[in-house]
Amino acid sequence: MQISDKKRLRSEIKAIRFAMSKKEKADRDRRIYENVIGSQEYKDCSELLIYISGQIEVDTSQIIKDAVDQGKAVYVPRCVAGTNVMEFYRIRSRDDLIEGYFGILEPKEECETGTYCETSLCIVPGLAYDKSGFRLGFGKGFYDKYLSGFPGKTIGICYDSCIIDNVYKEAHDIAVMKLISESGIRIVEQTREE
Repeated sequence: MQISDKKRLRSEIKAIRFAMSKKEKADRDRRIYENVIGSQEYKDCSELLIYISGQIEVDTSQIIKDAVDQGKAVYVPRCVAGTNVMEFYRIRSRDDLIEGYFGILEPKEECETGTYCETSLCIVPGLAYDKSGFRLGFGKGFYDKYLSGFPGKTIGICYDSCIIDNVYKEAHDIAVMKLISESGIRIVEQTREE
């Protein structure tokens, strides 16, 4: 059954991530950061939508700092408690963040929302990705719902060890356009499905 397969896979991928030493994770995070800021999509975007990373996620702090330093408008997600709805709000520094849903740092309520276009870029987290750009998330469906209406470009960031053959994609899942890992940038084998 697919639900139990996904649950088992989430456990396996989390174990892989927890097994990384701090030094190994920091090195991989640095290489992913360099690949992200070297990508054409990042260079071209004026609006960057990006998550605030948790303990086992690819670290996004340096990407956020670089984007703010370059004058890009940086937006991070805030989840509406009790729903699967997520919206992005602009931050200008860490002072704009508070602890929110699931204990994850989120933008304060007074932060502004944005409007996005074809050159806007969303950096999408994933526990694992397949080679077609479909992701295994934490199981809440926030990103698939949000990306279904997002007009810009999407890049998934993930460790090489978490790019696998099968993430048990479902009909509502949305693929990213590119994958970036510590070893480089990959154009995925297919584009997003509506």
